[in-house]
Amino acid sequence: MPIKHSYSTHVVWTGDRGSGTSSYRAYDRAHEIRSPGKPPLFCSADPKFLGDRGRYNPEELLVAALSSCHMLWYLHLAADNGIVVVDYRDDASGTMLETRDGGGRFSEVTLRPVVTAIGPVDAALAESLHHRAHDLCYIASSVAFPVGCEPKLVLAGETLTASPQADGA
Repeated sequence: MPIKHSYSTHVVWTGDRGSGTSSYRAYDRAHEIRSPGKPPLFCSADPKFLGDRGRYNPEELLVAALSSCHMLWYLHLAADNGIVVVDYRDDASGTMLETRDGGGRFSEVTLRPVVTAIGPVDAALAESLHHRAHDLCYIASSVAFPVGCEPKLVLAGETLTASPQADGA
């Protein structure tokens, strides 16, 4: 039987300018995401939908959730496999397609992790851990669009011990 985990957040709309939603342009899209014991996330809509570009939007948070989940699994797998990661960065991006009725859906997200490791590193193993991290990521397993991964391995002072083609992955 699977172990069940539950998560909750409290979302509060903070964008009432005094007349509520009396018209589409009468209100701000500002809102906060709150969880007990954590600082709030200040959010809005994408600026294309009258949002505040200085706040996170739900689309960015979805891309960030995929990137973060992948990273956490990768770090776990690296530790289990003797790969010492000293830096991990990801310039992830996603594409959303807007539909004629104003709705939309994501068509893809691409993760571009740059992993810096020390010591001799088996590049093929390091790359394979990205595939395993993808398979284990709860968020990637929950979305209905492809999540690609274009990893790069950087060594801090050592050389790779595996095939050269894995280095350019």
